[in-house]
Amino acid sequence: MNSNLPLDLNEETLSSEHRGQKSPLRFIIWAVVLVIAVFAVYHYQASVLAMIRRPAATDAAAAADPGSGGGRGRGGRGGGAGPNATVVTALPVRKADMPIYLRGLGTVTAYSNVTVKPRVDGQLINVAFKEGQFVREGELLAEVDPRPFEVQLSQAKAQRDQARGNLQRDTALLNGAQTEYSRNQILLDKGLIPKQQFDMQSASVDQYKGSIAADTAAIETAEASIANANLQITYSKITAPISGRIGLRLVDPGNIVRAADPNGIALIAQLQPIAVLFNIPEDNLASVLKKLREGDTLRVEAWDRDDETMLARGTLLTVDNQIDQSTGTSRLKAVFDNKDNALYPNQFVNVHLLLDVEHSATIIPMAAIQRGPQGTYVYVVGPDKKAQIRNVTVKNTQGNDVSVNKELQPGESVVIEGMDRIQDGARVDAQSPDEQAAAVAAAAASAAARQQRGRGQGGGRGQGGFRGQDGGSGQGFRGQ
Repeated sequence: MNSNLPLDLNEETLSSEHRGQKSPLRFIIWAVVLVIAVFAVYHYQASVLAMIRRPAATDAAAAADPGSGGGRGRGGRGGGAGPNATVVTALPVRKADMPIYLRGLGTVTAYSNVTVKPRVDGQLINVAFKEGQFVREGELLAEVDPRPFEVQLSQAKAQRDQARGNLQRDTALLNGAQTEYSRNQILLDKGLIPKQQFDMQSASVDQYKGSIAADTAAIETAEASIANANLQITYSKITAPISGRIGLRLVDPGNIVRAADPNGIALIAQLQPIAVLFNIPEDNLASVLKKLREGDTLRVEAWDRDDETMLARGTLLTVDNQIDQSTGTSRLKAVFDNKDNALYPNQFVNVHLLLDVEHSATIIPMAAIQRGPQGTYVYVVGPDKKAQIRNVTVKNTQGNDVSVNKELQPGESVVIEGMDRIQDGARVDAQSPDEQAAAVAAAAASAAARQQRGRGQGGGRGQGGFRGQDGGSGQGFRGQ
């Protein structure tokens, strides 16, 4: 009884000391846990990078049995393609139709640009459009004061009426003179009047005929003046010459406008249809001209600045009549309906001109193409799981795909990743991108599980260390 008393007192003393040091010790323990967590994250990243090159089966087995996962992981690799196989990514050769595009940089331009100008001089009394409005051909845009032209019209009508009255008067005088001329002709034949009187009457007839001709000309002049006045009145109403989007107003109502003004009152841009100007290398011009001479309609696609989103489809309209010597390119013009107004003047676009379609082409990813002293080649994964070098001839390139001659057959697999780790005849473990993604996911799950178990074990050791710091007598007490 007495021998146990010191131990009890010591335990109570240690307990009181432990309670007094609980907060500093807890801080130290959390610092240790934080260091362990940082090390675990680093180990996790290294594990993911290492397991990307392992088959998905190896990682799944390791996750199921951590104690023996390492040994079976190597065995799993050997079971697929041999113990020394290199993991590569491969895709099969396929046969499909491959479009052949010519690409260029283009600028959207209005199909037609018209500066709206007044055709008569006068004061602008009305502006009927709103800036940026879409206007139709023949729609009223503005109006010039028509009153001066209406006055001209009234004057012309009065002159016409006066000329008509003169014509009637001169016609009556002509008729009387002709009657007198006929009577004098009879009298002259009988010798009853002198020859001079007859000649004077004949001159009167001719004079009246001249007056009638002058009256007729005056009537025609008055009619022309009337037509001109009516035309000026018509021109005082300014209408849209084409359909399109009108720009900002250049002249405000109340200003005096003149037909000779260079700026006009507004600008109309025809957007439906709309045009795109783009350039192609002069080496490709011959093939385009050949298609146009054969009467083919070449399809053109307009893509956005990043060349990721197609904006509109159209057709090739024409080719410029000369090549730009400074750039070695030829300018082409394409037309788009632009019903949805996706294209706008001066917009930058990437243009894809569909020149031809290669039917039943043998297509492989561009990443599989390698170049060396022996020419262009690819690594083909044979039935024996070995990589074989095979020379190929590239025919066309479109995006991330290339078409080759008949050196490859559909169904064969070509290596697209990992070529730097293999050589001709090397044993490989070919995986598709989907299998690679599954392997990465399995490796991540396995590493997360190991990290979680490591955290659990670290927590247990942390509690033991806490007791160990209480002192020698305390350690002995826990041992009992």
